[in-house]
Amino acid sequence: MTDASTLPGQPRGGVLSGPATARAVNVLAPNASAMTLDGTNTWILSEPDSELAVVVDPGPLDEGHLRHVVDTAEQAGKRVALTLLTHGHPDHAEGAARFADLTGTKVRALDPALRLGDEGLGAGDVVRVGGLELRVVPTPGHTADSLCFHLPADRAVLTGDTVLGRGTTVVAHPDGRLGDYLDSLRRLRSLTVDDGVHTVLPGHGPVLDDAQGAVEFYLAHRAHRLAQVETAVEDGYGTPAEVVAHVYADVDRSLWPAAELSVRAQLEYLSEHGLI
Repeated sequence: MTDASTLPGQPRGGVLSGPATARAVNVLAPNASAMTLDGTNTWILSEPDSELAVVVDPGPLDEGHLRHVVDTAEQAGKRVALTLLTHGHPDHAEGAARFADLTGTKVRALDPALRLGDEGLGAGDVVRVGGLELRVVPTPGHTADSLCFHLPADRAVLTGDTVLGRGTTVVAHPDGRLGDYLDSLRRLRSLTVDDGVHTVLPGHGPVLDDAQGAVEFYLAHRAHRLAQVETAVEDGYGTPAEVVAHVYADVDRSLWPAAELSVRAQLEYLSEHGLI
């Protein structure tokens, strides 16, 4: 058995649902797959002595899951007062409108199409509910509308799909762009260095207790893959599908369609920088 402390980011073992920090509780959605890992992490955030809570990423349109989130909050003496989205992919956001119906909340997101209410989310915004403070961190790259939420009181960051609890994420070309993604990873690294963030509360997979190690791993992984793709093109692999078959030969074939999105983003990046 591999010691979790030797893995990137030091992932926690055990059950994924339940308390993760003093202010964050996870309710795992029942949508496990190769792409969603164990399922979508729906986060309930609240100050310990507050009756109000914020929910980040209600997840898929699954009535049982959405009601479970509400019940979990209520059993802790909390009322959901606001819903936030890290980005618009269905496994994170499809259930948001129904969840808003169940809780009577507004939905705030970067993408206006996902909002319910007048307020969106953007760089520099601070969300305050019941004494809880969340700082909005724009992290485009996985998608154009990707956001992270810095929870300074717990020295934690909610990363959506920008950093996962296990494995690496997809740069979902053409909406996602590699240059943006690398900039976003560097922004997260600054949070770990300058703001003392040490815990990653991801959109999928286990909590990571070494945020800086996780981000450094992601940056190194991206540099390695980019070099592999550049070499593959130089060796005559001309199409994204050919590059995937060569560079991602060790990856489960069921993930190749997603890998091709990242390859397309990498090819675009290399072309823009005059490297191919």
